[in-house]
Amino acid sequence: MLRFPAIAALEGRSVPTSPNPVIIDARGLMPPEPLNLTLEALDTLPPDGEVILLLYREPTPLYDVLRRNGYTHRTEVNSDGEFAIHIRHAGAD
Repeated sequence: MLRFPAIAALEGRSVPTSPNPVIIDARGLMPPEPLNLTLEALDTLPPDGEVILLLYREPTPLYDVLRRNGYTHRTEVNSDGEFAIHIRHAGAD
């Protein structure tokens, strides 16, 4: 499996004040479980936290849900076509 550059960079991170991201590996899960897991993680996300959602397909419906609830996202696609959606509070960027 090929790695996502941003996730690989997290492994070498040594900034003690930054919270560890919540990584949801939803590859292989059927809808609506990836959405449910993501929303549950966002319920307890600290203001400077990040959720990284890993999927085999782009979760286009999720983007509107995030926007309406005050979150921003950045989507990465690796060479295998896997998606990593980085989600943060809108004010944290």
